[in-house]
Amino acid sequence: MKKIVLAYSGGLDTSIILKWLQENYNAEIIAYTSDIGQVMNKNKIIRNAKNLGVKKIIIENLKNTFVKEYVFPMLRAHAVYEGIYLLGTSIARPLIAKRQIAIAKKYNAFAVSHGATGKGNDQIRFELGYAYFGKNKIKIIAPWREWNLQSRTDLINYAKKNNIPIPKDKKGAPPFSVDDNIFHTSTEGKILENPKNSPPEFIFQRTVAPEKAPNKKTKVRISFKNSDPISINGKKLSPEKLLNKLNILAGKNGIGRVDLVENRFIGIKSRGIYETPGGTILYLAHRAIESVTLDKDTVHAKEKIMPEYAKLVYNGYWYSKKRINLQKIVDKKRKLVSGDVILSLYKGNVTILSRRTKNKAYSMKKVSFEENKSFNKSKVEKFIKFHSKQLNKS
Repeated sequence: MKKIVLAYSGGLDTSIILKWLQENYNAEIIAYTSDIGQVMNKNKIIRNAKNLGVKKIIIENLKNTFVKEYVFPMLRAHAVYEGIYLLGTSIARPLIAKRQIAIAKKYNAFAVSHGATGKGNDQIRFELGYAYFGKNKIKIIAPWREWNLQSRTDLINYAKKNNIPIPKDKKGAPPFSVDDNIFHTSTEGKILENPKNSPPEFIFQRTVAPEKAPNKKTKVRISFKNSDPISINGKKLSPEKLLNKLNILAGKNGIGRVDLVENRFIGIKSRGIYETPGGTILYLAHRAIESVTLDKDTVHAKEKIMPEYAKLVYNGYWYSKKRINLQKIVDKKRKLVSGDVILSLYKGNVTILSRRTKNKAYSMKKVSFEENKSFNKSKVEKFIKFHSKQLNKS
């Protein structure tokens, strides 16, 4: 029998998709789950898949790979989409797509499938990854663009007909759409769809409200080597454990909340609530350590390409030659970026307290108000005169 590899969460929607694929493609389904730090119940995933007749269930721990090979390179680029979004959902899809294709090849599956809806960005991110690694030799099945199920009621009726368990919170109004991984949590839908509505406090899952955070500041020291974080408060940690530790520290201090109306790749505006606690700290800390280790031209070159880099990640172009070439610019002098940054976390705010490095890019002698012997004043006057003449040039 022909096989399909489905990106499977164990929840209602992907369980419905699993059954629909069995019926409409007369295929054996391989249920595949990437563990990238999302809230998940492995026993539930296995139980639900087995109840639907699935024989091959794969749950793969990719947390360390995800942080080291995807999150950290993106943070080195300071990638922020539309000025505020740290791209937590966007960066996860390429890895899942890559692994799905690898498993499809291993088990000789003719197709891969996902549960992304027809209005969102994720369908594009998944399918660009499939196309890149599958070389168009593996069929892509997107049920939300194919089936006749048009509403939540249709899905519920289909589930009842096929004895698929329906969580109580999904029997009525559509639930919030939540995506999470070790880097972030996003919440969309329901009352959030109207931008005039404030997000209710109960939707936040990994951050406390800033006003309810501790009244005492939390200090944290992050050490960097070759532009990546390697330790917290002097203790070396794996990428996964380091990010998880920062998530806890930032979350309890109310750090990392974002309320964004964004422009989706397909042209729709959408409103989302994002929580990226540890990532927010790392983003600010990395900018701080670069400020004392990299020269002006390198810093400005990175700033110039960042919007394009972020857009490529958002649009699903992680594996594109363009993003890879931009990464080379980002990482050109990463070996210089080493040292410590000490931060204060307090009620939703992050304050840089100290930057320490053996790098000589920052010169106390040159910048000091007490020392002028090493600074050539005549060169400054020539510099200003030159640029005065540029004012009237187009």
